[in-house]
Amino acid sequence: MDRRQFLAAAAASSAAAASPFAMAQDWPANPVRWVVPYPPGGGTDVLARTVAESMRKTLNQTIVVDNRPGASTNIGGQLVASAKPDGYTIMSADNAILAFNEHLFSKLPFSPDKDFTYVGGISRFPMALVVNPAFEAKDFKEFLAYAKANPGKLNYASPGNGSPHHLAMELFKNRTGTSLTHIPYKGAAPALADVMGGQVPCMFLDLASGLPVIQSGKVRALAIGTAKRVPNLPNVPTLAELGLKDSEVYAFQGILGPKGLPPAIVQRLNADLQKAFKDPDVVKRMADFGMEALPGTPEQFHQLARTEAKRWGEVIKTAGVKLD
Repeated sequence: MDRRQFLAAAAASSAAAASPFAMAQDWPANPVRWVVPYPPGGGTDVLARTVAESMRKTLNQTIVVDNRPGASTNIGGQLVASAKPDGYTIMSADNAILAFNEHLFSKLPFSPDKDFTYVGGISRFPMALVVNPAFEAKDFKEFLAYAKANPGKLNYASPGNGSPHHLAMELFKNRTGTSLTHIPYKGAAPALADVMGGQVPCMFLDLASGLPVIQSGKVRALAIGTAKRVPNLPNVPTLAELGLKDSEVYAFQGILGPKGLPPAIVQRLNADLQKAFKDPDVVKRMADFGMEALPGTPEQFHQLARTEAKRWGEVIKTAGVKLD
């Protein structure tokens, strides 16, 4: 082999070693950290652990869930945005980081559009408009009539300012021209407890935490915020069916990594995520939570997030909601 042939062979070998396939073959050699920007035990945490366990089997590597709650998920977001883009730090991201916070805060420590690598969607779960069973409005039509007849006098609960539940009601107010008074709580559990107890008559409730409560009759669901009815609640109409257009309200989540994550690793993570959607444990968990899987490409997940950010930005601006 002459010098020219040797150099050509060396270049070909180097190119093969640097190819996306070769990079994917070498990764992961160490445990992967999965940041969850919420405390342990909530719906996002439980789902992340379920999906992580499924992906662990196909990645053949340990995935360690690291709970980093605080600042409306910005603490976890900043941690991941500043992490080394080597595939060993990823995170669960939901409406807060993906669509809300850029409008709720005057300044963020990261750009949700530019400072992350989008890996893929995990799930979305609808919001249901619910009332205490003793509330005088027995269906959506009566609820809307009551709200219009009593501007500012009808209170609604939420897990806190800027939560999907809060902003779902702001969207409802915007679309219906009604005025309801927000009562923010520190978490979904105390908000739901007061709706069940009758201290506050209504709220938008996510099915991940609220489906069993609705099914048990402790609250009454008047409407569902997704385009189609929910299989677990087939008799509850959607907001669209009830005449409210462009009023879908749901929480959604997926996986992000730091900006600059190598395409080969993104492809591998996304491929294993798609496999997880067929895992019986993941399927059951999503069904238990009333969730809908969001299979698809990283590009589709990114497009969904930016579309939702634009839609909710208009709602947040109109409502004048700020968190700083």
